[in-house]
Formats: sequence, C-alpha cells, structure tokens
Amino acid sequence: MVSWHAAKALAMALPETEERDHFGSPSFRVKGKIFAQLSAPENQEPRPLVKLSSADQAALTMSDPSTFLPAPHWGRHGSTYKTLASVEEPIFRDVPLRSWRQIAPKRLVASGALRGFS
Repeated sequence: MVSWHAAKALAMALPETEERDHFGSPSFRVKGKIFAQLSAPENQEPRPLVKLSSADQAALTMSDPSTFLPAPHWGRHGSTYKTLASVEEPIFRDVPLRSWRQIAPKRLVASGALRGFS
C-alpha cells in the first residue's frame, strides 16, 4: 500500500511544483495549474486525484477499475481518482508524471526538467 505522504512527496518532487489549498485539500500545481490533488472524503481513505489525457484515463480505468475511477463532474475532463491501497508502485510513480506532463507548459516539458524522473 502506498501512503498519502509518499503521494505528496512524489508530487512535490516534480519540477516547479507548488502546493496550495483547494477546498480544504492540498493541490499540486505547475505554473498555477492543478495536476494533482489529495482528498480525504469523509469516512474514506485519502485518495489522489490526477488530471490525465482522455486516452490515459480510459486505458487506466479499463485496465484496473478498482484502482482508477473518473471523478464525478470533472472526469470527462480527465480528472481521475487513484486508490492508494491498490495501486502498484510503478504505476503509482508513472501516473503523476503523466499528469504533470499533461498540465505543465510545453516549453517546461521540452526543457528536460523531468530528467531523472521517467
């Protein structure tokens, strides 16, 4: 099982990431745009929300529907919940990278800022 703290540490390790409050939950942003958020719904395990491309969201939710679930309302825009209790370590690391790449300015992505992360 991946911890909430490990999810936060991974998000914060990505280039030019800053943490800000978003409706009482920590959100992680690159250049002011949210690419991930950690939420703790009442009486539930904390779970990350990541912004993915439609193709990545469809592939993950089809391959592992117990771990990945489109978010209500925002799911059609790529927002996807990830269950920490069931996510495997390689996927746990890959998904926030995909989310960061989806949101970060193209110049920042092309600059090689992720060298050593992928």
